[in-house]
Amino acid sequence: MSSLSGEWREEIDDVDAAIVDGYQSGLPVETRPFDRIGEQLGTDGDEALERVRRLVDLGIVRRFGAVLNPPVIGSSTLAAVEAPEERFAKVAAVVNGYRQVNHNYARDHEWNMWFVVTAGSRETRDRILTEIEAQTGCRVLDLPMLTDYYIDLEFPVVNADRFARESLADRTDATATRISEEATGNLSAFDADLLLAIQNGFPLSATPYAEIADELGADVDRVLEAISRLQDNGCLKRIGCVIDHVVTGFDENCMVVWDVPDDELDERGERAGQLPSVTLCYHRPRRSNLEWPYNLFTMIHGRDAAAVDAKIDELASEHLPVEHERLYSTKTLKQTGARYDEILSS
Repeated sequence: MSSLSGEWREEIDDVDAAIVDGYQSGLPVETRPFDRIGEQLGTDGDEALERVRRLVDLGIVRRFGAVLNPPVIGSSTLAAVEAPEERFAKVAAVVNGYRQVNHNYARDHEWNMWFVVTAGSRETRDRILTEIEAQTGCRVLDLPMLTDYYIDLEFPVVNADRFARESLADRTDATATRISEEATGNLSAFDADLLLAIQNGFPLSATPYAEIADELGADVDRVLEAISRLQDNGCLKRIGCVIDHVVTGFDENCMVVWDVPDDELDERGERAGQLPSVTLCYHRPRRSNLEWPYNLFTMIHGRDAAAVDAKIDELASEHLPVEHERLYSTKTLKQTGARYDEILSS
């Protein structure tokens, strides 16, 4: 179990905590956003900005800015291989060598290496998987997202919660959103340039949108309009603090895969996605040729492995009474943001 007495918690006060838990989304899309944040916190914009800078320096906030949505902008898939123990490191090196691979985790399962590939087109994405298979000699389990029921890694961390959102009683909204494997974003040249400019976060300045506009040689109003529009069309999921959940103690996570009858999938997926403890819930295809019968994926994050397991038990008994497997992550092999220069130039 992770401890809340770690250095990260001792380094912040109540105003810092309000920023960490209150601004994981909702950054004002206006010329001087920190002035508005300072006003809401009972301070001024300069202090709000300095506090965010310090939270970044402490590692509590990984970056500050927009969270982009790869399945909407490009073509993305979750993939897995069965890497032999004696060649595990070499297989990981091949997988991680692709810039289009932005996450790679070892998991406690027969399929023991799980990674995400995001490219500008399905053709490029599939070519990368074919190359990985040829270079490693490992079969690739290709599991693109087909339906998004709920995806949100935004949750309060300045608390004693054992699992994500334990202290929240309210259920979340969850609806079935279909995802096209042929997605290419259909972005204008300006929107593409804007996404490239903000993919690693916003400038930590009093006028971040103006700095972005200067980089693009554009008027700040055009940047503000484009960011609002990209939020509305789903290219941007949220704008605010991107929290490091490991630093803040949520270092236990389990991906649970479920064999749900197809005619019950949407109903059960939406129901599971509404649970506060479920941080991710989505539909991916079965692969009977690779003996993969599972079609619903959920993720639960926590500080306490026992608490995470208890929530999975509850999920299985009350909401998803079907066959399932629990795939705990055992090691982070790669974790970066998706590289949109690759996506948008594919």
